[in-house]
Amino acid sequence: MTRPDTPILDRVAGPADLKALGDADLAVLADELRAEVISAVSETGGHLGSSLGVVELSVAIHAVFNTPFDKLVWDVGHQCYPHKILTGRRSRIRTLRQEGGLSGFTKRSESEFDPFGAAHSSTSISAALGFAVGRDMGRPTGDAIAVIGDGSISAGMAYEALNNAGHEGRRLFVILNDNEMSIAPPVGAMSKYLSGLYAGNTPFAAFKDMAEGFEKALPGPLRDGARRARQLVTGMPGGGTLFEELGFSYIGPIDGHDMGQLLPVLRAAHARATGPVLIHCCTVKGKGYAPAESSADKYHGVSKFNVVSGEQSKGKSNAPAYTKVFGNALTAEAERDTRVVAVTAAMPSGTGLDIFAKRFPARVFDVGIAEQHGVTFCAGMAAAGLKPFATIYSTFLQRGYDQVVHDVALQKLPVRFAIDRAGLVGADGATHAGAFDVAYLSNLPGFVVMAAGDEAELMHMVATATAYDEGPIAFRYPRGEGVGVDLPERGEVLEIGKGRIAREGGTLALLSFGAHLSECLRAAEELEAKGVSVTVADARFAKPLDTDLVAELADNHAALITVEQGAEGGFGAQVLHHLARTGRLDRGLAIRTMTLPDRFIEQASPVAMYRDAGLTAADITATALRTLGISAPEFGRRKA
Repeated sequence: MTRPDTPILDRVAGPADLKALGDADLAVLADELRAEVISAVSETGGHLGSSLGVVELSVAIHAVFNTPFDKLVWDVGHQCYPHKILTGRRSRIRTLRQEGGLSGFTKRSESEFDPFGAAHSSTSISAALGFAVGRDMGRPTGDAIAVIGDGSISAGMAYEALNNAGHEGRRLFVILNDNEMSIAPPVGAMSKYLSGLYAGNTPFAAFKDMAEGFEKALPGPLRDGARRARQLVTGMPGGGTLFEELGFSYIGPIDGHDMGQLLPVLRAAHARATGPVLIHCCTVKGKGYAPAESSADKYHGVSKFNVVSGEQSKGKSNAPAYTKVFGNALTAEAERDTRVVAVTAAMPSGTGLDIFAKRFPARVFDVGIAEQHGVTFCAGMAAAGLKPFATIYSTFLQRGYDQVVHDVALQKLPVRFAIDRAGLVGADGATHAGAFDVAYLSNLPGFVVMAAGDEAELMHMVATATAYDEGPIAFRYPRGEGVGVDLPERGEVLEIGKGRIAREGGTLALLSFGAHLSECLRAAEELEAKGVSVTVADARFAKPLDTDLVAELADNHAALITVEQGAEGGFGAQVLHHLARTGRLDRGLAIRTMTLPDRFIEQASPVAMYRDAGLTAADITATALRTLGISAPEFGRRKA
């Protein structure tokens, strides 16, 4: 693949090299940087649209501020690819999101230019305020800059941080990267006027008055457009902006792709600010790459693609994706029951709810990046007699855990939790792994916790959750394609707390919870070839546990091994508690629990990640043989 011609970027080994460049060269550098990002992500896949939207902003920040002494905190971090190229990681940018390569997010262990790791949203202002306090208490650190998107700033944590930062009054820079509002001509005119003011010697406190004075001098339609731009995201009619009410000096909106505005504004703020400042930059997600700009999702997350055509390369599979199976199954249930509604936290397509929304748009609610609100919103709908499905990734549901406990479980409200991205997820790495939900839900009184062994089981669990009204119920399923089992016309309502036998044997029992059922069946084949007779059971439920099934497996086999795609303290712990309570651990039963290890698993393909975790079929086979006391030389000779 032909690499872009980047003569100025080739001279940049780090942010210090930007100080020697004039403004015209910095603008050209931004163009070259954009081409490099497009070229690199076409080879690796990743979060393209968000990174293209902050190219000029990345150049301007590093040209004006003194990183890494000044601490630049990117919210979420999925827009940090230009930042990584500018901070000495260009030579590794084509390892992005690959095993042993650069993270797709900011990561403290990767570079001193990443002072704070992030992959969940709305944390940047809190972290930046922490750095500002550290500076003011004598720590060797400079200014703190938080770059946060209009989606991330909608979350409650961001406003908690803004409120605290405004109260503290410390010098702090928050850059609002607003890619929901384009710059209309009148707004662009006002922004250019303001950038000229900022470049002069005007006292910082006078900026707001000048901006309002300029608005008043504009003709009616232009004046209304300028005022609307300031108020659309930030303002309150008839008064100052919300940020000003919180104690921030507000600058903007400015065009985040115009270096002629960005550089003087940032320089003026850097030179004169004494307290917290919010700079409102309007950008275009996917800027500068036509296929991204014209795409509905702005190429938010892409696989490898052809730079010329924009066509993405997708792996072919005969099995449907779990997310699609869920979306179709829930839509079918909603056709039969008008009380079924669904909530997503800014991930409609990622969770499959876009399928539901096309059929029943008034019954799907996207609450934005606000999992806490989303969970309690579902609790309220459940209390009103609806059947809400809180459809949230496992790793994101963690952020609403207090609401799960206090607003749902304590009140025994029948909220249905559809937990996507269960287990290890691949290129997004540890920050997005669904490792903990089984443990953090199974310890809540009255909760039903299920996991789908395959895509047909997922359909059954959607039907079961729809029918269940006794209290909260959850089911988890992984990212990616299913195993290719035949799908029923409609899911069956499962008996609560009852598992199933998938394969009969006599010596060893493998008790699977969730989507590792296929690995257990593969291990059983390997063990049978070595002379070990294996029963494979699909638990279906971690809570309530199928105690009859566990007792049957424990009483009729020499060894029992539980297998799950989750952390210690989850399904295996539930089984161990039951065996201990019933005295079965006192009778010589050999039992092992196979879980994710007690560490975070770094990014790689899901297959490689499970290999790293010791959860492949080969690992299950080896664990079984060790548990039975069968050594390698005995393979094929001993009948267990």
